[in-house]
Amino acid sequence: MSKHGLKTPLSVLDLAPVLEGQTPADAFRNSLLLAQQVEKLGYKRFWMAEHHNMVSVASSATAVLLGYIAGGTSTIRVGSGGIMLPNHAPLVVAEQFGTLASLYPNRIDLGLGRAPGTDQVTARALRRDRLAAGSEFPEQVQELQQYLSFDNHTGPVRAIPGEGLDIPIWILGSSTDSAYLAAAMGLPYAFASHFAPAQLHAALSIYRKNFKPSEFLQAPYTMACVNVIAADTDAAANRLATSFYQLFLGIIRGRLRRMGPPIDSMEGVWNEYEAAHAQQMLACSFIGSSDTVQHGLQQFLNDTKVDEVMATAHIYDQADRLHSYELLRKLSDNLV
Repeated sequence: MSKHGLKTPLSVLDLAPVLEGQTPADAFRNSLLLAQQVEKLGYKRFWMAEHHNMVSVASSATAVLLGYIAGGTSTIRVGSGGIMLPNHAPLVVAEQFGTLASLYPNRIDLGLGRAPGTDQVTARALRRDRLAAGSEFPEQVQELQQYLSFDNHTGPVRAIPGEGLDIPIWILGSSTDSAYLAAAMGLPYAFASHFAPAQLHAALSIYRKNFKPSEFLQAPYTMACVNVIAADTDAAANRLATSFYQLFLGIIRGRLRRMGPPIDSMEGVWNEYEAAHAQQMLACSFIGSSDTVQHGLQQFLNDTKVDEVMATAHIYDQADRLHSYELLRKLSDNLV
């Protein structure tokens, strides 16, 4: 059992969603209110993800935003889920997270991904002459580890602050590639099953079978991110989920939009192919009343045996979003 009393620790992934009729500044305030609420509820971590060129996501300057969240909370771990390392010089990431860890000791996590977190045109704008950087991800992680190590105090290039600080590094994945890397490096592994569930089981198996103990971690540690939309009834939750479905439909169609209010039904909004495509990619979604969500999550834990669950909730109304996380926290006491 974790120090928070949960049998399976619960954490939160937030993208600072921008709602129709609102601004990124509103999104930031909503994210901070959410972080403060889930901290009170006993959630373990509050992570934010780096995305670019998306009108519905305001967490592009992730390290800056994490400072705002950490500054407005006091106990919950705050981190990246993740920083897309190929978009950045490892030294800059070491300095940014070294600064965060210096300001908020023992509370900062550094989750790293290899994808650009955006479309290819924007990736070129981000990486300029470094378009092949994704293939250099293992070397970039090692370079970052070197900057954060105490041993680097004699190196020609040093991360100040950052050097010698205890900043847990996680490897993030949405396929099997990063599972091999996390296992070889002896690092904790988080899988993005909230939008890429297809290879979840294969990735977890690869990671566990190939894990090599390290100075950072003696045994495999896994976390899976899932979508959770909980409400007082199944009908209410399914209606709330239509905001999520409309947002995802915009991604499928290449017509990005801010998250809009829920509607009564998706019938006539998406076609059969689009609905099937969305359902396939959102297979790790638990939508419904507390009983419905509990049943689905328990089956997920039985099937995956992950050590920790990270939940994300694309819900339009802030009160409904907070209520969803409250219900999830209450039902988690019954998960084994």
